[in-house]
Amino acid sequence: METILGIDYPTLWYLVVGLLFSGYAILEGFDYGAGAWHLFFKKDLSRRVAINAIGPLWDANQVWLIIGGGALFAGFPVMYATMLSSMYIPFMLFLMLLVLRSSAIKFRSAEEMKWWRKTWDIVYFGSNTLIAFLLGVVLANVLQGFELHENFSYKGGVFFSFLSPYAIMVGFTTLSLFMTQGAIFLLLKTEGRLHARLTFLLKKGMIFFITSFAVTSLYTLIFLPGVTDKFKENPLFFSLPILAFLAVANVPRLVSKKKYGNALVFSSLTMAFLLMLVAFQLYPVLLLSTIDPKYSVTIYNAASSQKSLGIMLTIVVIGAPLLGGYFLFLYKTFHGKVKLDDTSY
Repeated sequence: METILGIDYPTLWYLVVGLLFSGYAILEGFDYGAGAWHLFFKKDLSRRVAINAIGPLWDANQVWLIIGGGALFAGFPVMYATMLSSMYIPFMLFLMLLVLRSSAIKFRSAEEMKWWRKTWDIVYFGSNTLIAFLLGVVLANVLQGFELHENFSYKGGVFFSFLSPYAIMVGFTTLSLFMTQGAIFLLLKTEGRLHARLTFLLKKGMIFFITSFAVTSLYTLIFLPGVTDKFKENPLFFSLPILAFLAVANVPRLVSKKKYGNALVFSSLTMAFLLMLVAFQLYPVLLLSTIDPKYSVTIYNAASSQKSLGIMLTIVVIGAPLLGGYFLFLYKTFHGKVKLDDTSY
């Protein structure tokens, strides 16, 4: 098997896909989080400012989802097909909500009627909230495993079988983390009364996250023995949730000092540590079979050919700096407080 620096191609591609989806979660996380606060802003002006804070960025941030999905399909086509078959309903809901969210951003300020804007406000709030929740639900199902049989065929239920108690808990934890991320980002972009309101809301969001995270972690350790076994095999895994907790605990201190950029970095690190924990917990499995581990989808039985992976890794080496440079330029160009004008949403 081909290797680079002693690491085989499937493992390298596993890291690439993980980094892409981590980038999506961190960058789109504050987009979705900002939208999940939308109805907590009472004035039309405040809602416009909040939407325009993400206005130049939200569609660019979705690039990470497109590239991540493409990388997953190209590198692990078996996993891509099995995942879509197993989670057909939540993925269809996810796509529908993405369309509604985009429509709400574009259409909300197209008319002045109060009922028109209120309707799109509800759509915008609901779509952002449910997208964040569904992403957590999908993640929880990946951790729990699927009823996979021979040839990776899915034998489980179709309708609402994905909404287990654990999936609901992880869904709320993801939502709370995104809301924390979104509030910090909006603090960077706003001023005046809305800024003061967000300072108050951030405290509520952090309480929501810490509570959800504690309950979910306790449930995971008690009711998911596979996770506990992996921790026993490698006690270093315990450092990741501890680092995540320390990172999020540092956020209030930075916010109190008005260092919102640093607070956003530590909030992003929280998300990164938690996603690293998931990646280390699963490796080398991509989708665990709850029927028999021998039917599980792994990075080796799901990977494309060695030649294909080698070519794609070369493309990643060339494309990654270009993508990074583009986003640095984008965020530098649109930094600073939101100022509404005739071109604003």
